[in-house]
Amino acid sequence: MKYSSGFKIWHWLNAIIILGLLGTVFLRKTFLSYRENAEILLQKLAEIGVTVTLEQAKVLAKAIREPMWEWHIYLGYALAFLVIYRIVLYFQGAAKKEKFATLSLHKKGVESLYYILYASLFFMSITGLVMEFHELLGISKELSHDIKELHELVFNVILVFVPLHIAGVIIAENREDKGIISELLHCEKKE
Repeated sequence: MKYSSGFKIWHWLNAIIILGLLGTVFLRKTFLSYRENAEILLQKLAEIGVTVTLEQAKVLAKAIREPMWEWHIYLGYALAFLVIYRIVLYFQGAAKKEKFATLSLHKKGVESLYYILYASLFFMSITGLVMEFHELLGISKELSHDIKELHELVFNVILVFVPLHIAGVIIAENREDKGIISELLHCEKKE
């Protein structure tokens, strides 16, 4: 399959952005978890004779991770832009596709997974922007929290898709679709 330069650029930028977003979520849930770091701060400060409450330690722990979380927001803006760009590419026919009815069952499954991914990315972009601008949009903090729960739920689609995609590309490269990786790496002029 031939991919346009626009699609290749979108693909690799999208990969970088999604991996960056996954990285910030990973850091937030592990090394920069405010709950665990608040306990560490509470203990270490007590060792040097400084007493703080658990709530104060949580404020400090959240302040430590805030710069990293700002990157999540910036990457989210980039993802929203890339989702719009992908929609434009779709309507321009930048990645010519075979008719769905003519595809093998396997390729129909893969194609369907991509549509689920695109819908998930669209949903993640919209909900992320709604959470970021909830006050401007007049959305209550409670509703914003519910949107956050859905945002995090749909995140699991992305979390499952990334390793499946990487494994699928490696398998395809070693089986029937030799050259798929090099095809997406090289930008050649379309004739």
